[in-house]
Amino acid sequence: MRTFPIGGIHPHDNKEWSKDKAIEILELPDEAKIPMIQHIGAPSNPVVKKGDKVLTGQLIGQSTGYVSANIHSSISGTVTAVDAYPNGQGQRRLMVVIKREGDEWMPEIDRTPDHKRECTLAPSEIIDKIREAGIVGLGGAQFPTHVKLSVPDGQKAEVVIINGVECEPYLTSDYRNMVERAEMILTGTEIVMRAVGVSRAVIGVENNKPDAIAHLRKVIARDNYNGIEVMPLKMRYPQGGEKQLIAAVTGRQVPPPPALPISVGAVVCNVSTAIAIYEAVQKNKPLIERVVTVTGKHLNSTHNYLARFGTPASRFFELAGIPEGDVKLLNGGPMMGRAVVDVTAPLIKGCSGLTILTGEEAARGKELACIKCAKCVSACPMGLEPYLLSKLAKLQKWDMAEQHNVVECIECGCCSYTCPSYLPLLDYIRIGKQTVMTNIRARAAANKK
Repeated sequence: MRTFPIGGIHPHDNKEWSKDKAIEILELPDEAKIPMIQHIGAPSNPVVKKGDKVLTGQLIGQSTGYVSANIHSSISGTVTAVDAYPNGQGQRRLMVVIKREGDEWMPEIDRTPDHKRECTLAPSEIIDKIREAGIVGLGGAQFPTHVKLSVPDGQKAEVVIINGVECEPYLTSDYRNMVERAEMILTGTEIVMRAVGVSRAVIGVENNKPDAIAHLRKVIARDNYNGIEVMPLKMRYPQGGEKQLIAAVTGRQVPPPPALPISVGAVVCNVSTAIAIYEAVQKNKPLIERVVTVTGKHLNSTHNYLARFGTPASRFFELAGIPEGDVKLLNGGPMMGRAVVDVTAPLIKGCSGLTILTGEEAARGKELACIKCAKCVSACPMGLEPYLLSKLAKLQKWDMAEQHNVVECIECGCCSYTCPSYLPLLDYIRIGKQTVMTNIRARAAANKK
């Protein structure tokens, strides 16, 4: 069974807490705070003002660059503010605040449950609809999808890879989508294939999801989704990383930046992104909601909710029932998730799950001296030297960190997970990566002058 060639770890997946919970439609929030940055790239520019009436699915934030994404209203009502509010990490971000009044949708959006498979649009028309709908990668990266599907001159796509790995512990939103919404995923995959001009697609799914693998294969055979195959993969974290998944499926290695997956002929989309593409192209529906897992070992109940963006995190935590005592609230899972420091923060496009850990589960071991065991090096799926990158960041040796490829870190956390001395390797590497990337952008801007 296939997997990627170097590094990786095997944490307990902890998916049993929510994997059997069917998707529930969450009631609409009374108020939605919708950030103007929910993607990699330039923030969107608000096109509404206080007092404006908006409909569900209406454009409220216009993309401001090629690498940017439109933002749409997830509810109907009145705009009460356009101002800066804290996001989940406590950083103030420009948001449009809407007070809900009913649920009236834009008239061109097809809300019927009928599945619409046939797509006759030209590739450029498909990409235009995806761009207009504000679709970004829903696996967590939030990279604008229309950019990913715009194959550069001189490059050629050979295979579409649909990421159904969901290797992050606890999270099951992609799994529930594969089990319950397979037709939408497969039609979305066909649309991506048409957009980039390929005849082959592979849906990669780890073998801890046999129900999803069997169901997807059944629908492919029943409905003649020609050219699409489901490839079971060996369980190994972080196999959901784009480069790791490409290596597992194709055996090809994506070169270091600035090379992109298209350099080895691959275009990768998440299964949830495929659903969003289907809805945008076939139903004229912009990206205003997603399935999000709410999970933890000690909750009163766990859920997989289909929820509108802008819903406050506090609503999910209230429904799950946070245990008494110290807890850690995570946007995402325990490996790559970020701590939620403000529970009024809204659900955004890149959030596939909210994980609640007890203080005991979240506690870190006492930091000791590095024993030079090189476990972090063996675990790194990018072939980096985490112990060195961490030390360089701690000493603020930014030039040396850049020379040792700190920007290639995918922030998977394998290094910290394996460290027997409980060193906060990833914390320092993240600081180093952010600083080095800022320096690189500053140099590029200076060279343009």
